[in-house]
Amino acid sequence: MDALRRKYNYVIHDLADPRTQDWWGVSNPLVVFSIASAYLYFCKSLGPRLMENRKPFQLKTVLLVYNIFQVGFSLFLAKEALISMTHKDFNLACEPIDFSTTPKALQVATTVWFYYIAKFTELMDTIFFVLRKKYNQVSFLHVYHHTIMTFGCWLTIKYYPGGHLILMGFLNAIVHVVMYTYYLISSFGPEYQKYVWWKRYLTEMQLIQFAIVFVHHCAALFSDCEFSKIANILFCLNAVVFMYMFGRFYLHSYKKKSKA
Repeated sequence: MDALRRKYNYVIHDLADPRTQDWWGVSNPLVVFSIASAYLYFCKSLGPRLMENRKPFQLKTVLLVYNIFQVGFSLFLAKEALISMTHKDFNLACEPIDFSTTPKALQVATTVWFYYIAKFTELMDTIFFVLRKKYNQVSFLHVYHHTIMTFGCWLTIKYYPGGHLILMGFLNAIVHVVMYTYYLISSFGPEYQKYVWWKRYLTEMQLIQFAIVFVHHCAALFSDCEFSKIANILFCLNAVVFMYMFGRFYLHSYKKKSKA
C-alpha cells in the first residue's frame, strides 16, 4: 500500500509542474474525473430519461448568450497563443516548455489553464443537445471528442503547460471561433440556415488542424527537440484517432450525400 501511495505521489505531484498545482482543477485528478463522469452520466443516461416525457427546450436566449461567450473566449485564447507564437524567441519547429516564473512563462501557463477551463465550458454543447432532444448530435464522436479533450487538457496544464503545444491550442481556438459562429447563426432558426452553407468546410478545417498537429509533433518527436517525447507521442496518436473519426464523419455526411 505504501509503495502504491509513493507511486501515486510521484506521478501526481512530483512529476507535475509546481507552478500550476495550486490552480483550480489541476492538482487533484478527482476534479476532472468527477466532472467528466457526471457529464457522461447525464448525456448518456440521466438526461435522456429526464427528457423522455418532456417537450424539448428551445433555449434560444441561452444559446445566443452561450455561443457569443464561446466565440469571445476562443478569440481570447487565439490572441494569447498568437502573442506567444510571435515572440522573438519562439521556435515553431521546436519550442521547449519554459518552466520558469518569468512573466512570459507564466503568461503561457495561464493561457493553457484558461484553455483547460474552456474544455469544461464546452461540455455544455452536449448538455444543450440533450435538453433540446437533438440526440442525433450526441454521437460517439461528439462525446468522445469532448471527454478526451477535457482529460488531455488536464494532462497538459498539469505536466506540459506550453511549449510545442502552443500551435495546437492556437489552431483549435481558431476552429472554435468558426464553429461557435456557425452555432450562433444556426440558433436564430431554420430561416438562417442559408447563411451557414459553409458548414462542411468547418469539418475540413478540423481535419486540416489534426493533420498539422500530427506533422508538427511528429517532426519534434524525430528530432533533438527538448520537448517531452511522451507528450509528442500522445498528441500524434490523438491526432490520428481524430483524423480517422472526423474523416469517417465527413465522408458519411457530405461525400455520400453529394453522390446521392
